[in-house]
Amino acid sequence: MYTSNNEQLLKSARECFDKLEYKKAQVVLSEIIEADDNNVEAFFLLANIFHINGEIGKAIKAFNKVLMLNPEHTDAAISLSVLYNDIGQYEEARKIFETANERVKGKTKGAGLLEDVHINKKFASKHYEIADLYLSYNRYDEALFEYNKVIGLNPENLEAKIKIAKVYAKKGFIAKAIEELRTLKNEEPNYAPARIALGVLHYGNGNVLEAQSEWEKVLLKDPYQAEASMYLNLSRTATETNLKTI
Repeated sequence: MYTSNNEQLLKSARECFDKLEYKKAQVVLSEIIEADDNNVEAFFLLANIFHINGEIGKAIKAFNKVLMLNPEHTDAAISLSVLYNDIGQYEEARKIFETANERVKGKTKGAGLLEDVHINKKFASKHYEIADLYLSYNRYDEALFEYNKVIGLNPENLEAKIKIAKVYAKKGFIAKAIEELRTLKNEEPNYAPARIALGVLHYGNGNVLEAQSEWEKVLLKDPYQAEASMYLNLSRTATETNLKTI
């Protein structure tokens, strides 16, 4: 049964959690749960503490308890999905994630609620993780699909846009990859990784001057940009070596 005392204890547990005093928080949360076995927030905080402490089995059990009490607890569903993914139970992770994803879609479309940016970013992070996994196994079409989901949920994730270009390049669609990076460069002129990646593509395609131009523009804005400096120096060294051998 929820009481004002439980509310005060929960506040105390949250304060301990925020201060990284997990042992103290755990003691208080255990007290709350002993008095109220249906306290969703207490179980959710406890699950996070178990996760932080590496007690994966206990964390999974606690997150499942949260979802049993409140099936619409999206944060718990995402956390549980990540845990299952970490221990290799990919199918279970996928099912939980997709169920939570559909529930959020249903809320934003059916109920006319404003999109929750925080939740969208969490989903975007999960899609990004899945995309990277696909990419590591050279499953380019699936990776591309997931990276595009990331952009749809979180347009601020510029790294995903670079990954999309890289996937196109790996698929052999160099012109499309260059187009993606040029678009990103024009949209975000101060985003150095876009110019650096574009330079690498140009260089790999034999367009040395275009590549060097991109890296030089990065260094004009930030003379200490290590990656651009490295590529530019390597390209100049390679060009000089080629000239000497003619």
